[in-house]
Amino acid sequence: MNNVLKTFILLAGLTGLFMVVGRMLGGQHGMMIAFVIAAAINLVTYWFSDKFALKMSRARPVSEQEAPQLHAIVASLAQRAGLPKPRVYIIHSQTPNAFATGRNPSHAAVAVTEGLLQLLNRKELEGVLAHELSHIKNRDILISSIAAVIAGAISYIASMAQWAMLFGGSLGGSSDDDDGGGIGVLLMMIIAPFAAMLIQMAISRSREFLADATGAKICSCPEYLAGALKKLEEWNHKIPMDVNPATAQMYIVNPLTASSIAKIFSTHPPIEERVQRLMAMATQMH
Repeated sequence: MNNVLKTFILLAGLTGLFMVVGRMLGGQHGMMIAFVIAAAINLVTYWFSDKFALKMSRARPVSEQEAPQLHAIVASLAQRAGLPKPRVYIIHSQTPNAFATGRNPSHAAVAVTEGLLQLLNRKELEGVLAHELSHIKNRDILISSIAAVIAGAISYIASMAQWAMLFGGSLGGSSDDDDGGGIGVLLMMIIAPFAAMLIQMAISRSREFLADATGAKICSCPEYLAGALKKLEEWNHKIPMDVNPATAQMYIVNPLTASSIAKIFSTHPPIEERVQRLMAMATQMH
């Protein structure tokens, strides 16, 4: 399935889940309160996403004099992608990885680790940076923020429902005499936030596939990005990266892969599948 269409379907499903949960657990009033709270929190996060991400990763800006090749590659790829050149940062870490952030192309930044620059050759580095520029081009920060607003609102409604039950309040449209309805509400309180989390992660995985495909087109060499991904996965197992789990989804490969995380709970698709898709693209392009 086309990744753009898949993202749209997942967002629609998340929105539908929010409407059902809100109506069932919080009623119309509770649904709107939860949505406004979640939207306000995530709007601030979205607006200052670049500052938060760069500060949490301890990235530092790097000048053209310090890293001429890195700047040259970013400038060339940005021109090919039709984007303004993003700000360039380096993270002091021997684990090879990279991420992009920013609310729009005019306020974007790319950050790479020292380990990435040491491990990859120029073509592989181009593939990785093209992937990151694709996140900027595809407005993935905005899409992930929308998903976070809806998923966050579902969690708020479930939390409100729990407090209401704790203090003997009424929930949504449920009746005190309807035991079946009460059980349904209780199940919804437990299942809904979990389902929202799964959909949010599925959206993240879909955007990674799309960034791979778009990045491969920008740099015109899918096989180099595929080779880079295999190297990055291997080295992220060898040298786990010390990152805040909340920022793990930003990186091109999951920096937390050293721990045993089930694939269904991962914000990244399996590297094997990403590599297979890229090599299929390479065959078609050549």
